Parts: sequence; structure tokens; C-alpha cells
Amino acid sequence: MQAVSQKNEPVEDRSLVSEEYVVKAMPPILGNFDMTATYLMIVFFITNATVAASGGAAAFTFLLLGGITFFIPSVIATAQLANMFPYEGSLYNWTHRALGGYWSFFSAFCAWFPGILVMISTGDVIVSFIQGLNSNWLTDPRQQGAVIIAVILFSSIIATQRFRMVQNLVNMVIVLTFIAVFLIGLAGAVWLLQGHPSATNFANLADWNINWRPTGNIGLFGLITLAYLGVEGPLNMAGEIKERKIIRSHLIWGTLIVFIGYFVATFSLLVVTGAANASATPFSLVSIVDTTLGKVAGSITAVCLMSFFLMATVVYSYTYARLPLVAALDQRLPVLLGKLNKNRVPGGAIWAQTIFAALVTCLVFFALPFVPNLGTPVNLSTEVYNVSLAASTLVWAFSTLFLFVNIGIFYFRDKKTFNKHRIFPMPLLAVTMPLGALSCILAIIDTLFYSWIGTLIDNVHWLISIGSLTFICVVIAAIGSMFASSEAVWESMKN
Repeated sequence: MQAVSQKNEPVEDRSLVSEEYVVKAMPPILGNFDMTATYLMIVFFITNATVAASGGAAAFTFLLLGGITFFIPSVIATAQLANMFPYEGSLYNWTHRALGGYWSFFSAFCAWFPGILVMISTGDVIVSFIQGLNSNWLTDPRQQGAVIIAVILFSSIIATQRFRMVQNLVNMVIVLTFIAVFLIGLAGAVWLLQGHPSATNFANLADWNINWRPTGNIGLFGLITLAYLGVEGPLNMAGEIKERKIIRSHLIWGTLIVFIGYFVATFSLLVVTGAANASATPFSLVSIVDTTLGKVAGSITAVCLMSFFLMATVVYSYTYARLPLVAALDQRLPVLLGKLNKNRVPGGAIWAQTIFAALVTCLVFFALPFVPNLGTPVNLSTEVYNVSLAASTLVWAFSTLFLFVNIGIFYFRDKKTFNKHRIFPMPLLAVTMPLGALSCILAIIDTLFYSWIGTLIDNVHWLISIGSLTFICVVIAAIGSMFASSEAVWESMKN
């Protein structure tokens, strides 16, 4: 696949070793359905609907606002960049061509690190579903941590198998997921058709408004907007797709389906249980099907959704392993991370990040909850988990800013070449790129100032906690970017 001309580039050569190596060593097996399924696995976290539902009718306002101001601009930026540079590593490659090696590694780290923590998050959702089946199960944080580690290890074993087989599993599970979405949507419709009143009053227009007070619903803006993160994730495997047209088609279909899925799930939750009960636990997605369609349909929904989160862990594992893979191939990380196993997948990178995710899980669920004078183990594990997840989300959002920055740099560096490869009208790019960047920044600020778990951590302590942790993560990324190639260079000299 031919890329944009590298005219008027800075001194360093913008082409990368990884661009040629991946095409030669890793077979191009990914079709449109494969990429769409991967996109949905990364972006469509259906449990975000329970968070959105806590805002009542205003949930739809925030879903639309975040979608128009952040999600769609992110999709446009990703499609444009991938059309210009259809290479493995997506953001890493694009930022390298726009800003050079330092910032490419920095942006890639800021995208990779949250992806690993999301693997812990998917395991935690599985724990929530198991607890929903029986409230007496997995009450101890150590039991929860053990299940999460088991999920991570199992997902890594699957992720290192033959890629075509794994992708077939992903495709099958995404079909099961939308069977669950259909049942959830059907539950809302049947509830109303049976003559039950809606648990949410959609007729009161005031309930659709944004409440700007500190105790209002404005805190949902950041939480819901950042639920659309990860658009560029599937294109970490851009070097493994069959045809360039798949780049645009999977983004179009995936984005449309994400919108439909979130709106259907949120609507049914608000109709059947209302804002307060809908946001109580992720298992409320199953409960509304239980209540309306019966236990059999509810059990099918539970199995389908649990299969989603299990395979989502697999998808995050192999998708984000492509970032250390390409960095290692370009001699910015140790060569071990650039090794492919017998199945032609980056086994070294997958197992390295598996160990990292397992260590973080041990810290959150085995160590910190039992430190004296820090609160009860159950509450503390919840607090630590949410703070770490929020901080990683902010780091991820920070990496997303590079999508919009890169577009601007490519345009102003060489307008003629950019316009030659432009796939969107210039006025659309001129509006959506600043809009997306501004929305992302506002979502970051909103998340900093409004606690996700207000009953456990107030807004002030929330700001201090995630602000400090986010700052530490960014500093680590900055320092790591400076020394990223040191060991690889040493190995190169040694050889």
C-alpha cells in the first residue's frame, strides 16, 4: 500500500523498518468484518451504558454531545491518517512522521499503557457478572484479583495462537454480543408493550438538560465522552489488512453500530429500571432481561456479555502488543519484544504486557486493600481500581490529542501533498479537528474535577489522586521516550 510522499520532512528519515518488516513477516488476513469486529471490541464497552444511564434522560444528551464533538472527529482524523499512512502501529507511525521518534514513542506509550489496564477492567467486569449470579461469590478482593489474573492469563494464551483462528473467535463473539444487545433492546420494548410505565420520564424536557452545578450531571460529560476512546486501536494492525478500502469501511460501520448499541442499551436501562438502579452494577444489563423476558433470556444475555469481556481482553492483548512490537523492530525497545512466535504473532510483547497487567492486579487487589489504616479492603480495592482506571483513561485521552495535532502538522507542512491524499472536504477537517481536540481537553478537565465514585472519594481528593497519578504516568512516558532506544542500541552494538 503506497503512502503519502515524504516531501519537506525534517532531517531524520521518516520511514521505519517496521513498515516493511510487518508486511513481509505477518500475513494480511484481516477483512472488513474482522476489522469491524475488532473495532467494536475496543470501542463498544456496553457497560458504559450503565454509567450513561445514571444521568437519566440527559444520558442521550451526553452521548450525542460526546459523539458529535469527540467521537466523530476522532473517526475522521483516524481515517485520514490511516489513508495517508496505512502502516502497523497507527498512532506510533503517524506521530513519527509528523513529530519524530521522541513524540512517536511518547504517544504510543500513552496509548499502550491504558490498553493494558483495560485488560484488568474487563476482568473486573467478569467478576461483577459472577457476583450478579450469586452475591455471596467473590466477596474478598483477593478472590476478585485471582479471577482477574486468571482471565488475563487465559486471554494471553488465546492471543498467542494462530491469528486467523483467534480472529474467527472474535468475530463469533461479537455476533453473540449483539444478540445480547438485541435482547436488551427487546426487553425495553416488551416492558412498554406490556403496559408498564417507563421508569424514566422522557417527557420532562428539563431532565434532558446539562446541569452545570457541582452536584449536577456535568460530571458525566468526561465519563461518557471518553467512553468513545480507542478508535485508532484496530489500525495498530494496519499492516495486516487485505485492502486499503477496509480502513474506511470498518470505521463507518463500526461507528454506526457503536452509536446504535449505546443508545439501545441506555434506553432499555432507563425504561425498565431507571437511572438509580441502572447504574448500580454492570449486571443490571442482565437484570432487565431477566425481569422482562425471563430467566432463560437473561442467562443467554449473561453468557453473551461475559464472552464479550473475555474476548475483549484477548483483543486488547494482541492489538496493543503491536505497539511494543513495532517499537522494538525500530530499535526503540529491546529486541525480545519484536520477536514473533511460531504462529507469527508478537508472543514476546503479549507475555511482557501480561506480566505487567498481572503485577498491577496483585498490587490493586492483594496488597493495597490490606494496608492498615487505609479503610476497609473492599472499599479500598474499589477506590484504587477506579482511580487507576480514571488516570489511565486520561493518559489515553492525552494520546488521542495527537490524532488532531498530526493532521494539522501534515497540512501545514505540505498543503499540496496533503490535499492530494485528502479524503474529506477541507471545511469538514477545519471544523472537526479543533472541535475534537477541544472536546478531548474539556473531557479530561471534567474527569479530573468530578469523581466517578462520589460516595467513596469526594471531588477534591479525587482531583488530587488522579491528577497526581496521571502526572506520574506522563512523566514516566516522557522519561521513557528519552531512553527508549538505549538498550536496543546497546544490543545492536553488541551484535
